[in-house]
Amino acid sequence: MKILGLIGGTSWVSTVEYYSKINHIVNQRLGGLNSAECLVYSLNLQKVKDFNDSGNWDATAQMIINAARKLESSGAKAILLCANTLHHVADQVQAQLTIPILHIAEVTAKVIHAQGLSKVGLLGTKFTMEYDFFKDKLRAKGIETIIPSEEDRQFIHHSIFEELGKGIFTDDTKSQYLSIVQKLEAAGAQGIIAGCTEIPLLIGSSDIALPYFDTTEIHCNSAIDFIFGH
Repeated sequence: MKILGLIGGTSWVSTVEYYSKINHIVNQRLGGLNSAECLVYSLNLQKVKDFNDSGNWDATAQMIINAARKLESSGAKAILLCANTLHHVADQVQAQLTIPILHIAEVTAKVIHAQGLSKVGLLGTKFTMEYDFFKDKLRAKGIETIIPSEEDRQFIHHSIFEELGKGIFTDDTKSQYLSIVQKLEAAGAQGIIAGCTEIPLLIGSSDIALPYFDTTEIHCNSAIDFIFGH
């Protein structure tokens, strides 16, 4: 079993979910008391958010590079960035490493493509929804991306940092997300991507009629395939 390096803390809430899912899947496959061999480096989300809000993505990238190098030198054979937004600088970080970053958008695009969908709605931080780093991976698979209106994007972004990232999940916020999903469906979305690792903690596949792509779940499964050499 290969050792995984997890860069989390963005938020710690979803990082807990990553750690739990990865170990649960490993135990399901191997039984007994087996669990994943992994290293976790937890960033300070406030610092990351401050850099991102000011457009200083180079500083964010350097924080991740520093963390990734420590994980690599400690024996990690691959890196998981435990947040969709951090993948905006994934290529920049990858250039400084000799081990792979398992890219959340690439593995999600593969799963959507395998289901034959050509148009999906994307939920996430405003960076994930508005920048191209996620949408480009979908486009490479022939998948068109629809994002919510500006007002809805602001609502989602605010809720992620002021509620979900702090472990706060309310019925009102869930209801608003489901309303946004309905708008995306009306605009032609054939499926919905939970493109923020906290969103699946608020809404699940049972809450919507469309195919629902939990990027945390997909990312974790791809990591398990890697550590077992599949």
